[in-house]
Amino acid sequence: MLLRKLLSAALPFGVALGMSACGSDDASSPIVPPAPVPPSPSVGDPTPTVPPPSTQTYGILPTTANAVVAMGWYEQWKATYFKTYQEEASKYPSAPVTMDWNAVFGPYLAAGLMPGRVVWDANDDAYCLIEGATDSYKKRGCTVSEGIGYGMLLSYFASDYNTLNALWTYNKGYRSYLGTSNLMPWKMGTYSYESLTSAANTSSVTDADLDIATSLILTYYATGVVEYLNDALLIVNDMWDKEISPTKLIYSGDTPTWKRETSAYNLSYFSPVALKLFDMVDPNPAHDWTGVLNTMYDFMLAVQAAGTGVFPDWVDYTGKAINPNNHSADKTYWMFHQESVRIPWRIAWDYYWTQDPRAAQVLNTLNAFIAGKTAGDPANLETAGRIQYSAVPGMEDGLPNKNLLVHWQGAWCLTGMAGQQAWLDNCTAIFNTRTISGFNYFPHILQTMYGELLNGLFKKPAALSM
Repeated sequence: MLLRKLLSAALPFGVALGMSACGSDDASSPIVPPAPVPPSPSVGDPTPTVPPPSTQTYGILPTTANAVVAMGWYEQWKATYFKTYQEEASKYPSAPVTMDWNAVFGPYLAAGLMPGRVVWDANDDAYCLIEGATDSYKKRGCTVSEGIGYGMLLSYFASDYNTLNALWTYNKGYRSYLGTSNLMPWKMGTYSYESLTSAANTSSVTDADLDIATSLILTYYATGVVEYLNDALLIVNDMWDKEISPTKLIYSGDTPTWKRETSAYNLSYFSPVALKLFDMVDPNPAHDWTGVLNTMYDFMLAVQAAGTGVFPDWVDYTGKAINPNNHSADKTYWMFHQESVRIPWRIAWDYYWTQDPRAAQVLNTLNAFIAGKTAGDPANLETAGRIQYSAVPGMEDGLPNKNLLVHWQGAWCLTGMAGQQAWLDNCTAIFNTRTISGFNYFPHILQTMYGELLNGLFKKPAALSM
């Protein structure tokens, strides 16, 4: 431990990070907070103080909540999708990891700080291919910032600081390597330099930045280690400068593509808990995070009221469904689909922690919609939940999926968290019978996240009062 502290202290400012465990990742291993490390000098010292412990208040949980199920999913998810540099270099020695990863992480590795990533599956990105891999893992050489943000939240709520710190090392390594922003590139081609020089890949995605900063703030409150907060403030400051519009809507990213009058906004990038935390810790009075929170809730409620009760994947600044023109939703942008499926989680999290009446309104409207499709019985989601419904009156719904996708089932369960106890109980009981098998990045990471909230793992740090 002393050697690691000395090595960490010897790193240049802006490179040093919190400790990443070199030992076993077994659930039985003790999890300890990281050792303090030098803060980044560009933050300055905001002289934060940890508030005294307070009595926490929460909204409702399912009576069928089962933390054992949630932790089981977390361990399965981690075993499948979380990989350290050491694991991958050992499994694929012919992959050019010594080129890319040593360039980005050499100082960290020399100090015993092990980066880890969340693997992502891509079918047609050449630089995502892993040289030397002959199995299904071959196309999983890329990582997206979204996965790092989700992974940091998942590991925080599972009290797994080892994994959180490894993901933080990965996050900060790429930010430092590029040296142009404190916002993480949205896609990293782990085994190729190509992604590091592509402007299309080094732009940010706002939901990932929100989640990464949130996990660091929560970890600060949980451990009292100020370096987490210092790094979070770097991200928060750049978010304000690059990802918040003059009207206080949240842009979808930091590039001009997302800042035109014809650009699309993504309501699933709105994280009320994140904005409330930013308002608490950001020392810059010019950063009106409460104004962003209020603007986004008003915007979300207006979009919901003007539509069918569910949300389109993408909207323009007036709230009208719009094609984002990034080839992600050409035929689905008006539906409650691959983007909007995350809205119930973000809003349910806010209601569970703060009982915000606006969150209750959003959730109860969503729940009334799905109750009308299922005769109020979550068992009928097996049929009704396969459909991606139109958010725009008069436009067609999506074709049904072959099976009820697990992250959709969890999202519909979460709509009950503002007081629909019977729905919440029955839906969660069914949801908790699902398993994680095979490899399917997006459904599995959301299944694990939704499972942690529904099953009671989303606990506030004792020192956090909100």
